[in-house]
Amino acid sequence: MSSLPRTAVIGLGAMGLPMATHLAAHLPVTAFDISEERLAQLVTAGGTAASTPAEAAREADVVLLAVRDQAQVEAALFGTDGVADTLRPGAAVVLTSTVGPAAARATAARLAEQGVRTVDAPVSGGPVRAGAGDLLIVVGADDEALLQARPVLDLLASTLTVVGANPGDGQSLKAINQLLAGVHIAAAAEALALARGLGLDPATVVESLRHGAAGSFMFSDRGPRMVETYERDAAPEVKSRLDIFVKDMGIVTGIARDAHVPVPLASAAQQLYLLGEAAGLAAQDDSSVVTVLSPKTPHDGE
Repeated sequence: MSSLPRTAVIGLGAMGLPMATHLAAHLPVTAFDISEERLAQLVTAGGTAASTPAEAAREADVVLLAVRDQAQVEAALFGTDGVADTLRPGAAVVLTSTVGPAAARATAARLAEQGVRTVDAPVSGGPVRAGAGDLLIVVGADDEALLQARPVLDLLASTLTVVGANPGDGQSLKAINQLLAGVHIAAAAEALALARGLGLDPATVVESLRHGAAGSFMFSDRGPRMVETYERDAAPEVKSRLDIFVKDMGIVTGIARDAHVPVPLASAAQQLYLLGEAAGLAAQDDSSVVTVLSPKTPHDGE
């Protein structure tokens, strides 16, 4: 493999597109997505569009998967016109999606049957940081797989932590990351709902508390978007769908149950996201979960 690995990106969603466009400035990148608009954006950034995952992976040294869940991983790799149809033995698949340890291990086992290496490398940081190569990436992979994927990972990560030598190790640490992120968003929603119930201006509350001991990245990031849900008729731009946290908190509580570790805060947050999903907010930004605790009223713009 050359120092510039030919890279395929499967999935150009909120994280996949900025990762692919950033990579395309440095590496030969071919991508697949169901959205022609997103493919066109990648081509503008210097990448190449493919009509199927199989076509994207045909000449690839590294395939980066940036899809939503394990069902999409299975379809992209092993479905009709999937990556496995054309990927050469010795190539590496980088799994950036959050799917849980067991799913990562099962995927790696199937790819190993074809002589394909797996790098379990879930990412965190959001779309802006993805486009700047400023992500946190946690990795579970053996030395050979990591060496092959390292040029791609180094372009995407400002912080890269190798957790262990096996697929699934990265997913375990990412689950802990999502536990904290999910609880922090839920706590921010609860705080702003209470502030609103007490007659305080949510924008003032966010601006004040984000600078103090009660602040967190999620409070500073999601808090203004929660305020926006009340100040505008339209929902805020979707940067992270609520149903992503339905999935991720399900992974967290599932692996905690299997490990016999109580996670009462994560479980409570999971229920809040499930309530949001039941209220029809699944495809909205996860900050919209605040309306489950403090609904909009006609006076607030509905």
